[in-house]
Amino acid sequence: MASETETITGGAIAKGDWHPAGSSRSVEARLVERAGEIAVLPADGEKPLAGAGLSWVEISGRVGSIPRRVTFPDGSVFETWDNDGIDRFLAARGKGGAGLVHWLEQFRLRLIVIVLAAFALGSIVYRWGVPALVEVAILTTPPIVPQLMSQGTLQALDKTTFSPTKLSAEKRDEIADGFARIAAQSPRGAGAYNLNFRDGGFIGPNAFALPDGTLVVTDQLVELAGKDSEMIVGVLAHEIGHVELEHSLRQLYRAAGMTGLIMLIAGDVGSSVEDVLVQGGGLLALSYSRDAESAADRRSVELMAKAGYDPTAIARFFTLLEEKLGDTSDTNLLSTHPGTPQRKKEIIDYARIISGQSDPDLQ
Repeated sequence: MASETETITGGAIAKGDWHPAGSSRSVEARLVERAGEIAVLPADGEKPLAGAGLSWVEISGRVGSIPRRVTFPDGSVFETWDNDGIDRFLAARGKGGAGLVHWLEQFRLRLIVIVLAAFALGSIVYRWGVPALVEVAILTTPPIVPQLMSQGTLQALDKTTFSPTKLSAEKRDEIADGFARIAAQSPRGAGAYNLNFRDGGFIGPNAFALPDGTLVVTDQLVELAGKDSEMIVGVLAHEIGHVELEHSLRQLYRAAGMTGLIMLIAGDVGSSVEDVLVQGGGLLALSYSRDAESAADRRSVELMAKAGYDPTAIARFFTLLEEKLGDTSDTNLLSTHPGTPQRKKEIIDYARIISGQSDPDLQ
């Protein structure tokens, strides 16, 4: 340390407070440069409180207007709000001034560019990275995973929305027999599917499939169809298509992937992951893209034709929606099944194709 009698050169670098090592005591002081060292002097005195060569002193980087800390080898600390004074001192000695974070804070345009670049990168990952990872996940998913997801979803719906079916045993048997016929046409076999009847409550007329092959049809949908049980079978064939093509798993993995990314950024990847995958997370998989719905429609036509049913039966379902529920738009009251008149036309056209017919009167 320089002698107490040496003359201070260059004046004060900054004013602030000095804190002895291991003590909460604070002394008003100033930071100065003297004889190749930087030292802390009392505000009203010349006797150094601490000092060392610049290379032995740790000076914190600048982050906005947060106070800077100068830490000496003996553990004492000089703290100052005079960030500019510290920056000038460091810059004059080629040590650099403000830190990277402060640089980003000061140059708002650069920060905006960086944020936009991050969004662009995120979009690229979402557009190509997530779908690729979803396909890998589908290939490597053990059977127990869709089973757990489906059990959790159905249990959640039974607790919050559904109640036991009120359909007669005769009506349930009629639909179940038709369902067994089309399920037998699936490569997975009839044993891979399990049909359930429920009173849909506020969900109303609906049918859906869960990832493990569990299918649910509501009383309200059966009542809406009236005596047309074949139409109900066509709807269930559509749901089998979703299971065969693994649409539910894909939707769920996309949702879980984005949720996991958000939780990873937020620092929480604990029990929330289990909630997404098991405890009702399958609800996220009940809304499909238009492409997925069209693919399931085509599969319904194929399965119904193989089972000896009218392959266009599901088209009558959309006619029913138009006539009884007034659905002629891009979405309908069955939120899990977006449908349009165009979709009905595509079903009829596809039925013509697989039957080898060109008769425009085929209904």
